[in-house]
Amino acid sequence: MPGDTDLIKLYSARILELAADIPLHQRLDAPGYSVKKRSPLCGSTVTVDVAMKDGKVSAFGQDVKACALGQASASVVGGAIVGCTPDQIMQARDELRAMLKDDGPVPAAPFDGLEVLRPAVAYKNRHASILLTLDAASEAVTHLAQTQTA
Repeated sequence: MPGDTDLIKLYSARILELAADIPLHQRLDAPGYSVKKRSPLCGSTVTVDVAMKDGKVSAFGQDVKACALGQASASVVGGAIVGCTPDQIMQARDELRAMLKDDGPVPAAPFDGLEVLRPAVAYKNRHASILLTLDAASEAVTHLAQTQTA
């Protein structure tokens, strides 16, 4: 496990900046679907509300109770998700997971801002919190896509 100095470096100014300014941090009044996810390891929780139109996210809201890394992830996702298809969101989730767990490449645009979280690769106990928003959003858009085509 990396030392205390490395942990302090992990919380860069950019991560703290993102965590302090999360876009779309209000819940939606009339979401198409809502999903709440919790990290059992650290207790972080994220609730996302999603609405879709014409196969793309038309509205997004989130309530984030997470560490600065989870908040930074939610900030990047909140700034990028409107206008995305379910496939783009699930791809971003899979790419973020691969980046964290396998030191894979940064997620593709418009989620490439998640690169700021690359230093968290060494902190496996933080991965679940970082993945919460995209995990919840992926579940929500999958549900909406299935119900809209049924």
